[in-house]
Amino acid sequence: MAGNAAKRDLPPVDVAVIGSGIAGLFLGLRCFRAGLSVAIVTKKSISTSSTNWAQGGIAGVLDIDNKVALEAHVEDTLASGGGLCDEDVVRSVVYDAADRIRDLVKHGVEFDLSADGLYDLTREGGHSERRILHSRDRTGAEIERALTEGAADEYESGLRILEDWMVLDLVRRDLHKPEKGVAGLWCLAPDGKVYTLASRCVVLASGGAGMLHLATTNPTVSTGDGVAMAHRLGADVCDMEFIQFHPTALAVDSQNPFLITEAMRGHGAVLMTRSEYHKWKEVGNSPDDLSYMNRYSDKGSLDTRDVVARATDRELKKSRDSHVLLVTEHLDVDAIRQEFPTIADKLAEHGINLGPDPIPVRPAAHYLVGGVKVDKKGRAMHEGQVLPGLYSIGEVARTGLHGANRLASNSLLEAVVYSERAATEIILRAEDGLLPNIVENITYWRGEDLEELADHGTLQSDLLSLRTMMTNNVGLVKSDARLHNARKKIAQIRADVVPVWHSTKPSQAMVELRNLIICAELVIEASIARRKNVGLHYNIDCE
Repeated sequence: MAGNAAKRDLPPVDVAVIGSGIAGLFLGLRCFRAGLSVAIVTKKSISTSSTNWAQGGIAGVLDIDNKVALEAHVEDTLASGGGLCDEDVVRSVVYDAADRIRDLVKHGVEFDLSADGLYDLTREGGHSERRILHSRDRTGAEIERALTEGAADEYESGLRILEDWMVLDLVRRDLHKPEKGVAGLWCLAPDGKVYTLASRCVVLASGGAGMLHLATTNPTVSTGDGVAMAHRLGADVCDMEFIQFHPTALAVDSQNPFLITEAMRGHGAVLMTRSEYHKWKEVGNSPDDLSYMNRYSDKGSLDTRDVVARATDRELKKSRDSHVLLVTEHLDVDAIRQEFPTIADKLAEHGINLGPDPIPVRPAAHYLVGGVKVDKKGRAMHEGQVLPGLYSIGEVARTGLHGANRLASNSLLEAVVYSERAATEIILRAEDGLLPNIVENITYWRGEDLEELADHGTLQSDLLSLRTMMTNNVGLVKSDARLHNARKKIAQIRADVVPVWHSTKPSQAMVELRNLIICAELVIEASIARRKNVGLHYNIDCE
């Protein structure tokens, strides 16, 4: 897409950050306060990120002298990851947790305290102990608030924040040699014009790809942009077959997805089918005794998300119900409403009374475990070697922490740990004069003599086809036939979209669809290649 376009340059920066969630803001602030020039580019408002939607919390052991507790967190993470975690990475992240959580507190994040003035720790699925810090049931929003306020404070000092700017692609330093690294970004401004932003390094912090599926807990901006851009640049991408489905997304007709945090099950809520619930109402006793989860796990409703989501999917297929029920009426009503006020308010909007009423839930795509492969400093790789100038942090990165399945509330921890590591690496390299130089003769976007796309309806049709295909064929339960059918369908969608991409001016809808096509292809091919069921990948033909 390069060409002799009008030379619309933005002032070059040391660090260009794509995304404004916890990872992007944390790193951006850290680098800016160290004296580097920083631009944060985000395609919506600065708070429209998956971080802002995270309810549960951030996992971490604060007492660094408590080796038993630290090792328990390590073991829980390894067990959840199905044998595919990088144990060195797991141990290093767990042992860094206390310092990084203290960093968040210094940024102004306010975690809940118990009556004795200590942090109020909760437990979620897959955790053997209470080790999750939270801010009621809106932890992500609280972290985003603190970091956004920090960014606003620095805006007057020169931190550049480009809201409603869509990154079209990464610019190679050498168009024919991806191993030479990245030179900057091509950005689509709100006025529809394309600008070039040269930078000494680029940090991908653009989140996941929840929009691959019809049912997702993610915001609509989660279109796999970072993974797709990195793949086009030549960066290594792996483990894309591992997509986590949250077991308890609210099952109501709504344009706005909403999940019921795992912490509610840690508080004592129980999953039941509709028939089990009616039986329980007749016979009484503990709802735990009748929960279908007992047939799948000795941990009941508190097993890891892969186990709970697949069990729920199987029960729904058997019963043909549209949802199962999360039951809370056996719990203290006042306590649960105080613990989960955001959920209580959201349920009330749909006529559901938290406590007395069972909550309709079903699995929904939630988290991309795979992504851009990085080393322990957050540096992207090309054929196993460090790719100069490109970093990846947060959900877009594949660090090795999660293995085949992410343990609940480890994602915010991973984001802040790797943001600090990548920021430290960038700052040290800048101090030592080792950051790549600004490319003076940077390549510009293609010419602008192309026509505007006249009919966006075709894009919407292709997007719906893609999401429907992924939901039906590449979801919680896969098969060889479904995966090969998906491979054919995504090829057809690509054949429809690519000619339009090459013949019209770029738009956000077109860029996002293009990125989702690439992500879908990566997920499909990785799923076909994985011949052993592990973690989040389950193929009935590999049993």
